[in-house]
Amino acid sequence: MDSVKAPLLHQTRCDGCSQMMPSYDIVHYGSIDHGYKRLCSGCFNTEAAQLAGVKDFAHAKFQAVVLADCTGALHEFHFRVRLFVPGVALDAFELRDGSPAGYQFQIIGEPQDDLLVLLARLIERMRRALSVKHLTEDEGKTQIADHRIVRGRIEWDEGSDGRVPLLVIDGRESFVNYTLDKASSSLNDLMA
Repeated sequence: MDSVKAPLLHQTRCDGCSQMMPSYDIVHYGSIDHGYKRLCSGCFNTEAAQLAGVKDFAHAKFQAVVLADCTGALHEFHFRVRLFVPGVALDAFELRDGSPAGYQFQIIGEPQDDLLVLLARLIERMRRALSVKHLTEDEGKTQIADHRIVRGRIEWDEGSDGRVPLLVIDGRESFVNYTLDKASSSLNDLMA
């Protein structure tokens, strides 16, 4: 099995609790009229609970976990909890250069749900997803796996002001250098 390297974390000071936090755990919160502040997830969730009238919301901070995919490669996942009206989101993600990248997962629950139960459901979802590879390599070419199903997500390349699509399959990112009306291009062209 491959080892997991500790990610380089960019730190930002929370304007609520004054703690230095990983930048991925910071929310820019506010309005044009009242200004913006940088809040960690805990401070953001406290303010969101007060504004939404959610009583007894207990913010949780989960330790990173390492899971193996079907090839034995290890993936370290970090977690983030965000309260929103009318629910709570629990995100799991890998880090690259201190930012969420690669495999990313999310589960949505009710604000009163037990976050440990949501975490268990999310980890089970992650294990199922990691147990399948959608792409294979054959003689240096990317192929769709035998089960003929490809799951992934379309994002954007932040380095290009969001103008270049980014395709993420099996936790692997690839820039898409064509317009979406050419979507009939082969998978080999997409993942080259």
